[in-house]
Amino acid sequence: MEKLTIVKVGGAVVEDPEQLAALLENFSAIPGKKVLVHGGGRRATKIAAQLGIESHMVGGRRITDAEMLSVVTMVYGGLVNKNLVAQLQAKGVCALGLTGADMDVIRSHKRPLKKVKMDDGTEQMVDFGFVGDVDCADGNRLASLINSGVTPVVAPLTHDGQGNILNTNADTMAGTVAKALADSFDVTLIFSFEKKGVLSNPDDDDSVIPNITRSSYEQYVKDGVISGGMMPKIENALEAVEAGVKRVIITLATKIDGNHGTVIS
Repeated sequence: MEKLTIVKVGGAVVEDPEQLAALLENFSAIPGKKVLVHGGGRRATKIAAQLGIESHMVGGRRITDAEMLSVVTMVYGGLVNKNLVAQLQAKGVCALGLTGADMDVIRSHKRPLKKVKMDDGTEQMVDFGFVGDVDCADGNRLASLINSGVTPVVAPLTHDGQGNILNTNADTMAGTVAKALADSFDVTLIFSFEKKGVLSNPDDDDSVIPNITRSSYEQYVKDGVISGGMMPKIENALEAVEAGVKRVIITLATKIDGNHGTVIS
């Protein structure tokens, strides 16, 4: 199978011009076929605040009411996505910005009330609002684009098939895209962000855990080593491996060559 590299870039990197420039330079230099999936939560939070809209997070995931849905649709699908596309075009990459609604590539349903473990160990039922849990992805349509020489740049928005846009976790989007394309390509999925990998000590940037399996992840969560926004990232990484994605790495945005960070297996 032909190799395909999928890189997910987090919102903190999107907000840092130096890190973003390095990421896009390295991404552009990746040989062969590739896909970029991006977040943008920090930009959405900033713009929401400028509009007088308060942001709420639970378990590392955003609560999306009607006002916040308008913000994330504008920010993710417009401001962040098109700026990334423009910068990649400047580097000679034939990039095309997409949401899950475009070409009907990713459908989801509105998340029902969900029991969430809080930081204090208690569990609460949470209404996440207009947040989409993925139902299906059309890997054939994505593969057709990629095989035609296009590099998709995917924003974390999906649709329900009834005309409604839904906010969807960017790590989930990356995992979904990787799984959908695993039958067509030899896929490497790289989650890139502002740290060197998954850290055993959040205060020590060099405390990178070299490898995480399903069993070790569950133990790390139980011990409180891994929590918050890192949990959905690793959960999506593990699901991708279990679905046939050949290699999954969590690493620093400036080190997406596949030789650094935490390997998920």
